[in-house]
Amino acid sequence: YKDTMMEQLANQGDGNYYYIDSLSEARKVFGKHLAGTLQVIAKDVKIQVEFNPSAVETYRLIGYENRDIADRDFRNDTVDAGEIGTGHTVTALYDLVLSETGSEDLATVRIRNKKPGPDSPAVEWMTAFETSELKSAFSKSTDDFQIAVAAAAFAELLRDSPYAAEIDWQDLSALAA
Repeated sequence: YKDTMMEQLANQGDGNYYYIDSLSEARKVFGKHLAGTLQVIAKDVKIQVEFNPSAVETYRLIGYENRDIADRDFRNDTVDAGEIGTGHTVTALYDLVLSETGSEDLATVRIRNKKPGPDSPAVEWMTAFETSELKSAFSKSTDDFQIAVAAAAFAELLRDSPYAAEIDWQDLSALAA
């Protein structure tokens, strides 16, 4: 029940943790997802998103508050970060307020990681995103994106977040459906 403690222990040991409350959850964790926790494909994975102030007035990362590192530590390879196992994915959601004037350049995303093994040097990738890649309506976004937004909205409602003031449980149910 001490989720934060379990997360801290997993972070210190470069491991994972799961809450298992049923036989089906145990089957999923130990049968389906175990291989992904045993074989690491990327160590000390860091992601940095830089929004263009001409395109984005304000932004807010949803979740990951406890995994945030200082911008100056992005290229500091002595700063520990997360590991990614086989078949695992990471999703980061941002709440954006777009600028009225706008710009085609929306954001630059940098990913940095080390390959598994001792003393592997870090490698870095960069990808630019344009405002033209944004969908004109939520209903036109992918199913995966829509369910990620529903999960984030659920978390915001549970926290009684002021950012969820315009969402009620019926809205959330419709969103998830």
